[in-house]
Amino acid sequence: MSTNTKFIYPRILLKISGEALQGANKFGIDINVLKKIAKEIKLVLNLGVQVGLVIGSGNLFRGATLSKMGINRIASDHIGILSTMINSLAMHDIMNEYSIRSYVLSAISMSGICENYTYQRAVKLLCNNYVVIFAAGIGNPLFTTDSAACLRGIETRSNIILKGTKVDGVYSKDPTKYDNAIFYKKLTYRDVLRKELKVMDLCAFSLARDHNLPIRVFNINKSNSLYRIVTGCDEGTIITT
Repeated sequence: MSTNTKFIYPRILLKISGEALQGANKFGIDINVLKKIAKEIKLVLNLGVQVGLVIGSGNLFRGATLSKMGINRIASDHIGILSTMINSLAMHDIMNEYSIRSYVLSAISMSGICENYTYQRAVKLLCNNYVVIFAAGIGNPLFTTDSAACLRGIETRSNIILKGTKVDGVYSKDPTKYDNAIFYKKLTYRDVLRKELKVMDLCAFSLARDHNLPIRVFNINKSNSLYRIVTGCDEGTIITT
């Protein structure tokens, strides 16, 4: 990949679902997936793109799921918050292995493990070409990591939210279950609300819409997909005004 290639997004907020980290496993972290994602991120860093990263917790413990099992919802969400920290620390360690400078900033105090999040610290690190991994969601129960991604994207003045999933973009319904699912190449915020498409939770989506922050949903498992997006290729589904 040429370091002279032009990019269209100087600063991105990459959101990766926890499920993406488990690979073919039913639970936990697939180290090979972490390595693949680290390589994808390194490609865009070499272009000069600044990268913020939020990772979900679905590969470990999701608050909503634990709540259905009988655990108090607030306690369930706290467990989910801690699960995002586990994923973030794992990704941070793999990035070190690939000589990628990264920093974990947590929305809750984790003294001895990582720094607390402030937007000033995050922006300074991004400007110095560190990958900033935003852990612990927004630090409160009842909010998803999608909300954390949109909030951190707004606070750090990111140019776009890139949501890496296991499918190629946004469909009318789950393409893994329905062969007749319709793929959408381009959508407006209004389209998403009118069609009741499950791009992300409503709170997160409303944040992005209210701040005119575009969202692109794409398949993180496709090689070099992140690179193609930041260099202007029309990959996945773009959602704008």
